[in-house]
Amino acid sequence: MVIKILRQNRWVALLIGALFVSLSLISLLGMQAETTEGEEQQQDMPKFVMAALAPEGDPDTLAVKASTKQDREPVNILSSIVFHEWNKPGGKNDAFSSSKGIGLADPGNLYSQKTLKTADEKKEESKSQDADGKPAKQKGTHVVKSQAKSLTPPTTLFFTRTNTLTQAQKDKATWTYDLSAEELLLLQKIVMAEAEGEPYEGKVAVANVVLNRLRSANFPDTITDVIYQKHQFSPVANGRLKRVQPNEETIKSVNAALHGQKEVKDDTYFFLSLKLAQDLTVHHSRTFVKKIGNHSFYK
Repeated sequence: MVIKILRQNRWVALLIGALFVSLSLISLLGMQAETTEGEEQQQDMPKFVMAALAPEGDPDTLAVKASTKQDREPVNILSSIVFHEWNKPGGKNDAFSSSKGIGLADPGNLYSQKTLKTADEKKEESKSQDADGKPAKQKGTHVVKSQAKSLTPPTTLFFTRTNTLTQAQKDKATWTYDLSAEELLLLQKIVMAEAEGEPYEGKVAVANVVLNRLRSANFPDTITDVIYQKHQFSPVANGRLKRVQPNEETIKSVNAALHGQKEVKDDTYFFLSLKLAQDLTVHHSRTFVKKIGNHSFYK
């Protein structure tokens, strides 16, 4: 019906065609206007600002240079970039990166995280140094250990009725004991046989027990008799004492004990491994003192 009307009235068809053409032109002009407006807005975008290296003659001033690159990031990303100045200990300003911004610094003067130290770290470092700037000696048994490792074994031991003394306390001694080379080796071997797999402190403690027995009136009066006393040290019974050769750590631990280092108190006379011991009489009848490694010590 509509086609028949258009054939009879061609001027109507021409009018409709002209109307469609007009609408198409209006649409194209609108799109071009939007494109032009977008380009104008893009030209008004803020330029990317980068921090340049400070001039040599004026190190405290940061030069700013505008970037003309057209492939810069979107505005919402660039607007989050903030540049900061940072006064480092030398008095020169360098840009740096933080959670709030990104900056540039002279690679020759850039402080890495490894070289920067916090105030607390510097404070701790100053505490650990003496007046001459040398590392300060720490108090406690660690100093005794380091000294004992470098000392040769003494030839004379000093005791009171209740204590084993150091070489510096010999004036307080009520009796002395002359240590022979044979007994020194025997002491090293019993410590090696009893505590080869134990920590350094455990080896010192085993030597302490032997010396405590030597001092006590309830045990034999020589190191040889203390070690070979029946039913006291299992390596004597099973023959391990004769087979072992003292290693370096064992020798150092014995030296430390002979010079007065104590990992157990002077009234400690027994030790055993609860995992290996077949006779637990000591464990049930004596007072527990402390545990070092696999050995439990008793008085």
